[in-house]
Amino acid sequence: MRLHDLKPNDGAKKDRKRVGRGPGSGRGTTAGRGMNGQKSRSGGGVMVGFEGGQTPLYRKLPHRKGFNSINKKDYVVVNVADFDSFEAGAEITIAALQEAGIISNLKDGVKVLGNGEISKSFTVKANKFSKSAIDKIQAAGGTVEVV
Repeated sequence: MRLHDLKPNDGAKKDRKRVGRGPGSGRGTTAGRGMNGQKSRSGGGVMVGFEGGQTPLYRKLPHRKGFNSINKKDYVVVNVADFDSFEAGAEITIAALQEAGIISNLKDGVKVLGNGEISKSFTVKANKFSKSAIDKIQAAGGTVEVV
């Protein structure tokens, strides 16, 4: 076998369709586009999702079903009242909250809200805090750290 003997297998290479080259070619006249309609015209390509001038579905959905931002952060909410199970002076971190069973599935972080009362002082480390939570933790003698 020599280099000049090499050729592709039978059926491996097909000739491209030559459309619109007269009636004898088998693909003349309509050139495989069918009879009438927008898609048979020259430059009649219709964009994906086009519904003939009717407002397309992808433009209706945000109006009908609301809007969900893809960049929105989803925080697990913890209240100040949940810290009573910890000992005074403890450092409350996200890992400590998971161990205590206060939060189970961590989403994009933890936000501490100010619902309830707090009597002990803690060092609290979380992603976000409400103003009332910061005030209550600091009034009890604790500190707040944003992670």
